[in-house]
Amino acid sequence: MPRIQAESNAAQRALTQRRILDAFGELLFTRGLPGLTMTDVARQAGIGRTAVYNYYADLEELLIGYALDETGRFLTELKDGLAALDNPVDRLAVYVRAQVEDLSRRHLPPGPAMRAVLSPSSFAKLGDHVGELNAVLRGILRACMDQGYIPRADLEELAQLVLGSLAASADRGRKEPDPAASQEHTDATVRFIQRGVGARFDESGRPVRG
Repeated sequence: MPRIQAESNAAQRALTQRRILDAFGELLFTRGLPGLTMTDVARQAGIGRTAVYNYYADLEELLIGYALDETGRFLTELKDGLAALDNPVDRLAVYVRAQVEDLSRRHLPPGPAMRAVLSPSSFAKLGDHVGELNAVLRGILRACMDQGYIPRADLEELAQLVLGSLAASADRGRKEPDPAASQEHTDATVRFIQRGVGARFDESGRPVRG
């Protein structure tokens, strides 16, 4: 019996933490970070303010917890999608598509804003996850060059150009985006970045070596 109770408590804690993170994400989407309080999060989650403090000591800790949770989930889903593909240009398309859709949905504060509100140690924790995500991109671009699908270029510079294009292309403005327009926007961004790094395609749209 005690073991069953322990498992039940763990499940309940996980559920409550999920509600807190989901509530915080929703408030970031609808209101943004400035002026947001732990009381707002508790109210959105439908739990007492004290309960939120049982999981996160302050808003900074909650912000980094949310960012790490979102980034970790995204990385897992991204790697699953990439694993099914061999062609690096196709893998780049998956990466770009996933990033555009994720950036448009999450509404995390951009890097400079995160640095302004997080302590150096907390920002470093997030940097580790972001660094892993960027390493995936560099690996894809390196494979594109090694296999002759794009011209040789400075890898770091090329990766930064891709990341800058992604940040600029994130469709953050609309609360209820039109699905068809969003799909068209994402497709255009994918092809723009692929061609921007030097990828070429045959008449059927398949990547070709230079």
